Amino acid sequence: MTDLIIRLATTTDAEALVAIYAPYILNTAITYEYEIPSVAEFARRIETYSAKYPYLVAELNGTPVGYAYACPLGSRPAFDWSVEAAIYIREDCKGMGIGKALYEKLEAILQIMGIRTMTAAVATVEHEDPYLTNASLAFHLRMGFVPVGTFHHAGCKFGRWYDLTWLEKQIGEYEDDPPHPRMVHEVMDEALEILKK
Repeated sequence: MTDLIIRLATTTDAEALVAIYAPYILNTAITYEYEIPSVAEFARRIETYSAKYPYLVAELNGTPVGYAYACPLGSRPAFDWSVEAAIYIREDCKGMGIGKALYEKLEAILQIMGIRTMTAAVATVEHEDPYLTNASLAFHLRMGFVPVGTFHHAGCKFGRWYDLTWLEKQIGEYEDDPPHPRMVHEVMDEALEILKK
């Protein structure tokens, strides 16, 4: 898709990204969130996560159609080499390769930062229903993630119970005494080069 551009998100993207996210809240169990966040709250989330990690937006013909970001896996300092990743694609743009493009750029930037492990927490279900399929799980498997465990009946939404499967992907070497990861603004020139490719 020559018209697809992937760039760093800013707080001014909040309204467009809420519009992408809202159907996942209202119509699916993909997210365990119940209420649509306000634009101000979503802008706060973008600002918080992008202060340290890449927060990416995919634009098709100038319109945001998806986003992906990394956030801390845990609050303790030993977690600093690992992140949790998340991705959302506008419903009418699924199956176009946008998710793959977003995750590839996200991973490449995380690698130059010095991150060693990407993780993802994916809602899963034994028997697919109108609110949840295992498409997100399948996507992560295609992207090289490996399941490491499932919390059964971890969330209840629409009066039904859903599982939460954790996945991981090694994106760097686990050498002894690794240098501390850099923040995204410290690798901005390299990140922008990755986004141009």
